[in-house]
Amino acid sequence: MTFNQPLGGNAMPRFGGWASMMRLPMCTEAAGLDAAFIGVPLDIGTSHRPGTRFGPRQIRAESSLIRPYNMATGAAPFDALQVADLGDVAINTYNLEKSVEIIERHYQPVIDTGCIPLTLGGDHTIVLPILRAIARRHGPVALVHVDAHADVNDDMFGERIAHGTPFRRAVEEGLLQTNKVWQIGLRGTGYGADDFDWPRQQGFTVVQAHEIWYQSLAPLMARVRESIGQAPCYLSFDIDGIDPSFAGGTGTPEVGGLTVPQGLEIIRGCRGLNLVGADLVEVSPPYDPSGNTALLGANLLFEMLCVLPRVAYR
Repeated sequence: MTFNQPLGGNAMPRFGGWASMMRLPMCTEAAGLDAAFIGVPLDIGTSHRPGTRFGPRQIRAESSLIRPYNMATGAAPFDALQVADLGDVAINTYNLEKSVEIIERHYQPVIDTGCIPLTLGGDHTIVLPILRAIARRHGPVALVHVDAHADVNDDMFGERIAHGTPFRRAVEEGLLQTNKVWQIGLRGTGYGADDFDWPRQQGFTVVQAHEIWYQSLAPLMARVRESIGQAPCYLSFDIDGIDPSFAGGTGTPEVGGLTVPQGLEIIRGCRGLNLVGADLVEVSPPYDPSGNTALLGANLLFEMLCVLPRVAYR
């Protein structure tokens, strides 16, 4: 079997060629794919700075520099997995609830083929319809959630669907194995001391950012793997989990966040989990003039690909 390969820099300069994720082939359907990158250009669920609708396009542009072999971990995902870019979901830019329905319908046939979706966001609202689609195939899933915020608000401006509410809705809808949910990097100011108590009451393990300053997260991820075991697991990574000194191009930045090496440790620490999907959300290019945030997002998505089941390690 011949596996798709990213277009190499010697075959075409990296500033040229097609603008797909890692310059992989574009496909229109998931049949025959083991994993696929999908963009969801949505930002009408945001509460502060907009612009994540442009995230997928900019992440793809910055991904042109990424090569197929992971020099740190030895992962060679394109030696074992058939991977392609499935393009973007055609959301309804005027209606959030309709967009959520569109996203779920779009993902369902992808997941039904057994293809693992790696999503380029878009704001964090998009994780709810993705989890709904995944639950139809896999049932409730474990979750590794990297974020500055818990995203468990009951409502925002009276709306029950927004980028700050998805994990409360996911609990209510039975989409999560709540005793196997890890939220890492939470921080910032709140409205009361109990802002992070609700997820703890559901059985989530909450790891606030200040608890892990100046530490390697390899020991933490060993605990995560032991806790989750082989349950189907979803990885949701909000770029604002990383400190804004590294990734300021996002809608709701919070100081005191994770470092880039810690972000890499979290994803690499997911190797061995039964990952059934992952996302990288909340990159907002209008607030990212250097492209550094989108570049980080692209690399984190590649790292996610590298820890999927069946990936070859040299």
